[in-house]
Amino acid sequence: MRHFGQIAPDVRKRLFHQEPCSFTADSPARLLSAALGATLYSPATRPSLADDILKQGARGLVSMVLCLEDSIDDADVPFGEENLVRRLTDLAERSGVDLPLLFIRVRTPEQIPDLVHRLGPAVRLLSGFVLPKFTEERGMPFLEALAAAEATSGRRLFAMPVLESPDLLYRETRVQTLEGIFRAVDKYRDRVLALRLGVTDFCSSYGLRRGPDMTAYDVQIVASVIADVVNMLARADGTGFTVTGPVWEYFRVQERMFKPQLRQSPFLEGQAVELRQKLIEHSMDGLLREISLDRANGLLGKTCIHPSHVLPVHALSVVSHEEYSDAQDILRPERGGGGVMRSAYTNKMNEVKPHRAWAERTLLRAEVFGVANEDIGFVELLAAGLSD
Repeated sequence: MRHFGQIAPDVRKRLFHQEPCSFTADSPARLLSAALGATLYSPATRPSLADDILKQGARGLVSMVLCLEDSIDDADVPFGEENLVRRLTDLAERSGVDLPLLFIRVRTPEQIPDLVHRLGPAVRLLSGFVLPKFTEERGMPFLEALAAAEATSGRRLFAMPVLESPDLLYRETRVQTLEGIFRAVDKYRDRVLALRLGVTDFCSSYGLRRGPDMTAYDVQIVASVIADVVNMLARADGTGFTVTGPVWEYFRVQERMFKPQLRQSPFLEGQAVELRQKLIEHSMDGLLREISLDRANGLLGKTCIHPSHVLPVHALSVVSHEEYSDAQDILRPERGGGGVMRSAYTNKMNEVKPHRAWAERTLLRAEVFGVANEDIGFVELLAAGLSD
């Protein structure tokens, strides 16, 4: 699989200075954690689950969660498990199909070995499990169950803990909870692919819900949690983990209170006025702003609940030619001793030592999402994906 692989080769050549790399479910964890992109959630109860997986994979999705937790009714869990096993078994029997990375979101630790056993040979389609409401006390049994299931099946299985417990939100318990989470995930570091933020659960603790004109960063109590999670769990000193962005809940808005958040000029230059209007009508301007804020705050990838959100996440994850140029300059071997230089674009200062970690992360993102050509911006990437 590869990002933007659904776009014709000649179009990719026009869009990219460096095209996204190819990878598989067996690629190194460091690469996969950066490549997750838009992770689409789907209820495991969907009768068309197998076909949905194939359809979304063909449209450019590279990671998907089949959910047995909050997205389905408590009474539907047995049917969801049965349906999931049946549909994945069906997919395993098809030859020559390309699938996204597949994860199952479970409710209890016991579901992990049970589902792995019931899947049998079809477990080869699975990349891991999403672990809900993760804290040290609650999360360790999940991680232990995953390790045991991996040993039994012979299949490498990753964990993606979801940080959504009220203890993370409350000031008096936040630091202690984060310290416990770090101890748990650090013990199983080789199997923790990414940490996911459950912002909807955070909001529910205070009866809040952000509107389509607001991002998670406009809700101050949520923004403070994100800042502390990044502070303690996403450091660039080798101890940190990939942390993904929160879910965007909206996909069509009938009435707006505030002006759209997309400037007109990038769309005028790209002759994509209709694209701008379509994005606004479907509340994508708020999504685009939140994706930009995710990246500015140290998050990579995003939880998604609608297929229309996938392309915007991927388009804004592509490294610009300017970013790539700066990162390469900073990491040149002759710069090892530090120093400051003017950027090749002559519009900023690049300081080698303080910017090194940023440059390393940027080149990893460039490997999996590609580098845009000098005259290509997110508008052209969005337009190419939508017209495919």
